[in-house]
Amino acid sequence: MVAKYPNSLQDVIEGDIVGAGYFSLVKQLQNRIENVRRTSTPKIRKRKHQTDSDHTDEIPLEERAAMQDTYGCIKWNVEFLPLEETPESQQQKMEKLKVMFQQADANPDEIKSLMKSTYYTQCQHVNQGKSIKCLREEWPFWFDELGMSVHFKELTGIDLEETFTRNLDLKGKRLLDYMTTVAVSQSKAFLQTYARLQRMRGPQSGCSDDVKEMVLPLLSYFEEKEESMLFCVEDTCLADEVQLEQVPLTPTIIVCGQSCYSSRRYMLSIDRNLVSTNISSFISALCLMFGSYYNFNIHYPSELASTLEFLQRCFFSINPEKGTKVENKNSKRRLSVNPRVLTLIQDLADHEWR
Repeated sequence: MVAKYPNSLQDVIEGDIVGAGYFSLVKQLQNRIENVRRTSTPKIRKRKHQTDSDHTDEIPLEERAAMQDTYGCIKWNVEFLPLEETPESQQQKMEKLKVMFQQADANPDEIKSLMKSTYYTQCQHVNQGKSIKCLREEWPFWFDELGMSVHFKELTGIDLEETFTRNLDLKGKRLLDYMTTVAVSQSKAFLQTYARLQRMRGPQSGCSDDVKEMVLPLLSYFEEKEESMLFCVEDTCLADEVQLEQVPLTPTIIVCGQSCYSSRRYMLSIDRNLVSTNISSFISALCLMFGSYYNFNIHYPSELASTLEFLQRCFFSINPEKGTKVENKNSKRRLSVNPRVLTLIQDLADHEWR
């Protein structure tokens, strides 16, 4: 059906097919079947006692974990060193990168080349379970924009910030328009949140402010908490003054100021370690935060499941047909594409034709 009528049925936003392209149609058909089968007389349903044999069709935990680890990646577990490399040469390059990190005039092209050629060892260290603190000490460039982008490109095949800014130009205006005209009329709670954000923003304008106006309402739209992604401190706060015990364990943007709109400096925390302490723009902070989930093999927290997947599919162009990167706190099976993300993508597509 989708192949025959792609313009009407395919899951697409600005030319990008979402997942397999037919999940929203499947969801509608499933809902229709359930509605038809539903009787008007309520029935008492007894909870079925579950045994280990009841889950024979479930994906084993080990396999499910492996699917989450490799989700969206094209080169996750590199088995062999490049032909021209040895463990000794990798160690030498790692040490050279440490020295260069202390130099103010380090050559970006050389950094990029060294980070790319040591990708194998970086992967080994992550997959061996080395701590973020240890990785930060051994690979300091990995946590800045250049190093993060190099590893992310090798891992996923996607340019991190370039892809985001390109998709922002293509899709950002439509999303903002939808939020400010349709979403505000559908939910009183969302309207109140949007009004609060507008007061916080004031007369400011610019690309980075537009991103804030897109991400913050997106969190509200999906009913996900800002503090799961953003942690505000005083604008004069130094790195060693951040109360990290209050920061989420997952990658978190530290906002130096009363709000994202007033802030001119950001930090990044991963596993309650400040890994980058002087990020100048919100776009860079957002890309570093998102890239960290992939580079350091971190699952999306369930508290941000919808927002992160929407950003992933629509703005970072990572569009797997199977699997999920969301942490699984129970045995409940998740759909390949988050239903709430699908609904928003459908609504955005419909909004285009109005």
